[in-house]
Amino acid sequence: MFKKVIICCILKKVYSIEKEGLLMKLEQKEKSLLFSETVLPDIFFAEHLPQIPGDYLKIYLYLIFLSKYNKDVKVNDLSKKLSLPLKTINDGINFLEANGLLLKKTTGFIIIDLQESTLNNLYKPNLTPSKESIEQTSKNKSRAKAIDHINNMYFQGIMGPSWYNDIDLWFKKYNFDEQVMIALFDYCYNRSALNKNYVQTVAEAWGSNHIQTWNDLDLYDQKQDKLFKIKKSIAKKLGKHNGLTQYEEAYIENWVLDFGYDMDIIELALKRTTFKQNPTFEYINNIITDWHDRNLKTKFEVEAFLEQRKKQTKNISAMKKAVDKISNSSNFEQRQYDNLDFLYANVNIDKKKEI
Repeated sequence: MFKKVIICCILKKVYSIEKEGLLMKLEQKEKSLLFSETVLPDIFFAEHLPQIPGDYLKIYLYLIFLSKYNKDVKVNDLSKKLSLPLKTINDGINFLEANGLLLKKTTGFIIIDLQESTLNNLYKPNLTPSKESIEQTSKNKSRAKAIDHINNMYFQGIMGPSWYNDIDLWFKKYNFDEQVMIALFDYCYNRSALNKNYVQTVAEAWGSNHIQTWNDLDLYDQKQDKLFKIKKSIAKKLGKHNGLTQYEEAYIENWVLDFGYDMDIIELALKRTTFKQNPTFEYINNIITDWHDRNLKTKFEVEAFLEQRKKQTKNISAMKKAVDKISNSSNFEQRQYDNLDFLYANVNIDKKKEI
C-alpha cells in the first residue's frame, strides 16, 4: 500500500536459486534513467487529478519519481529543484496529506497506494437486504440510470469509483431526484469545476434552499437570476464600477430573498440617498428595513407611506411657524410689561424720596 521515500542506490538485483543441489546465481540489471518509467494508476486520473492545483501536482509527481528510487528528500531541496517557494512546498504537502495522497509518519511521508486505498474505501460488508432497501429497488434502478448518464456525459464513461459513493450519499442526504442530480453535474461541468469539493459545495447550497425536484430547481434559478440582475442594477445606479463587496451583496440578498422586495421598491430607497453625502449601504438598509418592519409590501404602499410622512412633515413645519409667531408676539408684549414694571419701580422710589 505504501512506498517509502529513502536513499538507496542499486546497480543491479541479484537472485539465488537452488536447483538439483547446485546454487545458480542470476543477475538482472536495473534500467538506466533513459529507459525507465514512472507509472501512475488510472484511479489517480479519475479521482484525484481534477482537484489538485498545478504546483501541488508538480510536487506529487516528483515525490512519486523519487520514491521509485528510494530517495530521501528535504523540503529545501524540493524548493530548489522544483523552483517553488518553501511555503508552496509546505502547503502542497499538507494538501496531499489531507486528500489521501501522502501519509505522515514520524520518519517522514509515505506515498499511498491509491488502488488499495480506493478498494478499502469502497468495500462494504454484504449484509442481508432490509425491507426498506427492497422497497427502494425501483428508485435505485432509476438512480442507476441517472448515474450511468452522468458517467457517460461528464466523465467519458470512466468515472472514478468513489464518485458513485458520493452521488449515492447526495441522493440520500439532500433527497435530490434524478433530474436535479444530473443538473448538479451539468452546472459544475459548464463552469469547468467538476471536482468533488465544488460539487459538494453546490449540492450543499441547493440542499439548504430545499431543492429536491426539478420544479424546486427552476424556481431557485429564477430567484438567482432575479437577484443577479438586481445586484447589477444597484451597482450601476450607485456607481460601483468595481463591483459590490461581499457585505453589500449580503444586504441586497436580505432585501430580495428575505423581505421579498423587487427593484422598484429598492430604487425608492436609493433615490432617498441623493440628499445625503456619501450614503452607505447601512443607511439604505435602515430605510428598507423600516419599510419592512411597517409591513409595507408593495411600491404603492411605500409611496403612500412616504406621501403621508411628507404631509405630516409639512403640517409639523406649519405648526412650528405658527407657534414661533405666537411666541414672538408674546415676547413683545412681555417686554412692554417689563417696561411698565420698570416705571412702577421708579414711581415707588420717588414716593420713598417724598416720604
